[in-house]
Amino acid sequence: MQYRTFGKLDWRPSALGFGAMRLPVIDHDMSRIDEEEATRMIRHAIDHGVNYVDTAYPYHQQQGEPFVGRALRDGYRERVRLATKMPTWLIEKPEDFDRYLALQLERLQVERIDFYLLHALEAARWARLRDLGVLDWAERQMAAGLIGYLGFSFHDSFEVFKEIVDACDHWTLAQIQYNYMDVDYQAGQRGLRYAAAKGLAVVIMEPLRGGQLARVPPPQAVAALWATADRQRTPADWALQWLWNQPEVSLVLSGMSTMQQVEENLASAGRSGVGSLSAEELALIERVRAAYRGLSPIPCTQCRYCVPCPNGVEIPRIFEIYNDVMMYNDPRTGRMLYGWLKETQRADQCVECGQCQDACPQGIPIIEWLKKAHALLGAE
Repeated sequence: MQYRTFGKLDWRPSALGFGAMRLPVIDHDMSRIDEEEATRMIRHAIDHGVNYVDTAYPYHQQQGEPFVGRALRDGYRERVRLATKMPTWLIEKPEDFDRYLALQLERLQVERIDFYLLHALEAARWARLRDLGVLDWAERQMAAGLIGYLGFSFHDSFEVFKEIVDACDHWTLAQIQYNYMDVDYQAGQRGLRYAAAKGLAVVIMEPLRGGQLARVPPPQAVAALWATADRQRTPADWALQWLWNQPEVSLVLSGMSTMQQVEENLASAGRSGVGSLSAEELALIERVRAAYRGLSPIPCTQCRYCVPCPNGVEIPRIFEIYNDVMMYNDPRTGRMLYGWLKETQRADQCVECGQCQDACPQGIPIIEWLKKAHALLGAE
């Protein structure tokens, strides 16, 4: 295992962290963790050098934290730093901070959480928590020894990310979605470098884009590019090494579902290092990114001139989901994300008024693409 730096802390994290969001389950039921196999996986990872385990209140339909507490028995708790996250969307009043922390400590069977993150911050949620006094509350919990260090995970724009980073002197870490396809998405590379320059550790989630960048075989155009490399790697290893190549990355979380994934990721982490990829390899990854994007059928630039739609259809997000399905050949994830939209935001709410098409600088036939998107994404 290779070890890295973690912001200003005098502690070296393993390059690979164990994310407990995609544990093996029984009968495809996310609430029924296969505890024997999942425990074997987590302990095997720790035995081979992983020293960071990440969970959260909602994972596995609230069964994740209790499971992790059990998996870290028998001396394993003392060998790792443990991270979990406040269910920020459930916080309605200041008293809720204490209530959920106490519940999480009980579930995890610990007296202290090493890294406590405010989960999934975006602009409105951050403003509400800030106004409820979450930063003063967290400072008191750190002084009392219930929390070791404070951090946040993030899903919004770079501008919001920068605002949150600058709002508090107590942040130790930021957790962001980042991979070679999402360089400019949400916090993105600018956020990675900004937080690191401020002395924060940056923990990476979705390094493989929910497994989309690890698919074997990848699309033909992508496979042809990978085949040109002097050193052959799996698609997953390319994606992970691209992250570990960057000094600002403190550790990479992987939500592993099988022992094979654990073994493969441990081997990748063992080969990792800052500056380990050549200029030719980095250029190849740039070409792979372009090849993936070339598979997007809708030439949407996310300029958002088409919104607000008078009927509430979330056109750019629908096109983003549809393009991702086409790029990664992953209709299951696309249908899940489409299902998360409100019914009033979906493509079948289009009344064909044409306002969006008149506004689109790309000249996209939006109405026809919305029909195609709903036919695919709205299918059972």
